[in-house]
Amino acid sequence: MTKVHPFWEQPEQVEKFAAREADKRLLKLISRYPHPEETRVLDLGCAGGRNTEVLAKRKFDVYAVDASLPMVEKTRERVAAILGPEETEKRVRPGTMEDLQDFPENSFHLVVALGIYHNAQDQRQWDEAVQQTVRILTPGGQLLIANFSPKSAPNGRKLQPVPDKPHVYEGFSSGPLFLLEANEMDVEMAHHGLFPIVATETVKVLTEQGHRITVNALYRKQA
Repeated sequence: MTKVHPFWEQPEQVEKFAAREADKRLLKLISRYPHPEETRVLDLGCAGGRNTEVLAKRKFDVYAVDASLPMVEKTRERVAAILGPEETEKRVRPGTMEDLQDFPENSFHLVVALGIYHNAQDQRQWDEAVQQTVRILTPGGQLLIANFSPKSAPNGRKLQPVPDKPHVYEGFSSGPLFLLEANEMDVEMAHHGLFPIVATETVKVLTEQGHRITVNALYRKQA
């Protein structure tokens, strides 16, 4: 498994991400599924389990993956009382975004990938991760995404492009990230047979020293 950046192993980061509320876009999206127990969902890059827990409580057939063992342990801790120890061990597992070979093709109706794909360190890793997601999505399955934009300035300074690595920028505490504008994201996803369900948008949030811009998107796998 690809070595995770030390940022994601820090206890304070685990607790910080665990304390966040469930994603509002996800809550709105899952309210439209009439039969949660028949809907298989992958929380890809589950972090501290904020979304995994909600999906489990609402009876979705949920699985979760994260490259950080402390994050996996935190998520397991949160859902064990809901799913039971054995199911939790099976369903919440360590792994990278491009390491989904254990899941069968066309097996997930929804993949939740919030702040995950931008951790790719180059175009190859990005493509591998998206290809694996497309492989496990059912025809017509949906992919919910949040990725940082290269126009972010979390520390009040412009992000710096990494030489000889297109779309890779430095400036975030979690290390170099693969960042795309909204229109670039749509183009990249179309190459993999994923097309927007709603218009891809950007959201700006102020930080202590600057601002963070996130690209929010919802795609459907071509049937």
